[in-house]
Amino acid sequence: MIGLDWGSTSLRAMRLGPGGEVLELRQSAAGASTLHGRAEEFVAALDALIPDWHAGSAPLLACGMVGSQHGWREVPYADCPADEAALLRLAVDVDWRGRTVRLLPGLRCNGAAGAPDLMRGEETQVLGALQLEPALAPQACLVLPGTHSKWVQVQDGRVGGFATQMTGELFAVLRQHSVLGRLMTADTAAASAEAFEQGVAAARDHGEAGLPNQLFGVRSLGLAGRLALADGADYLSGLLIGHELRAGLAWRAARGLRGAALRLIGEPALCERYARALALFGEPDAQALSNTAPAGLWRLAQPGGLR
Repeated sequence: MIGLDWGSTSLRAMRLGPGGEVLELRQSAAGASTLHGRAEEFVAALDALIPDWHAGSAPLLACGMVGSQHGWREVPYADCPADEAALLRLAVDVDWRGRTVRLLPGLRCNGAAGAPDLMRGEETQVLGALQLEPALAPQACLVLPGTHSKWVQVQDGRVGGFATQMTGELFAVLRQHSVLGRLMTADTAAASAEAFEQGVAAARDHGEAGLPNQLFGVRSLGLAGRLALADGADYLSGLLIGHELRAGLAWRAARGLRGAALRLIGEPALCERYARALALFGEPDAQALSNTAPAGLWRLAQPGGLR
């Protein structure tokens, strides 16, 4: 089969073998947000990236922002709790010059204070984790770090619910567009593990002061000469991730997942950073899974009769 992991800023096309093994990978910068919601531009993106794959008979299954309001075609969200069948019931087919491309929905659940929580693409990564590690299906807490980090409850093979933390985006905004960034050096090549861990510890031990207060502390520590300019970004990263962990671990406990398996899914360097932070919170056993989307696409193709 052919799997398409089509996010906002990039497109990854994969030929997949049994279990979701990636036999061939091609990538482009033709993310959904760059294609203006025009079907012809999505068609052109596939024409440019995988023209030689069109002639085959392998089914195509796509996840991510390609099914968003500004994607190829909007696919409604499936409500949690949800499994593969719930996702496939809402999938929408589009045409790529005579070939069918099936667009998968995202997931929706009730979030804090009544606001809905949403995901698109991460549900496929979660199902990929269950494909790769079936022992997670009865109960697990999966953490997907990123621009909008997701904390996901797995219960009886379904996504029971999730909570989003805008940690990555908040870091970027503060680093690039706030007074805090002016005290940070542009060179981030030499990461400071000590500064990162100090930020995590500040959130862990004094987070009740509130994130806005502790964010100002990033500035005041720098002005007082107690935080080197070169270490500011790592301290800020640790502080934000630490606050995410305070909220996320409380959410996990409220969901009855305290004793459940804890897994990290995402880019290895970022998962390693989260694992270090979790260890400082007394959670040293969080194991990382890297790219689970291919296995998730393969898993979704099974009940859908696509292969």
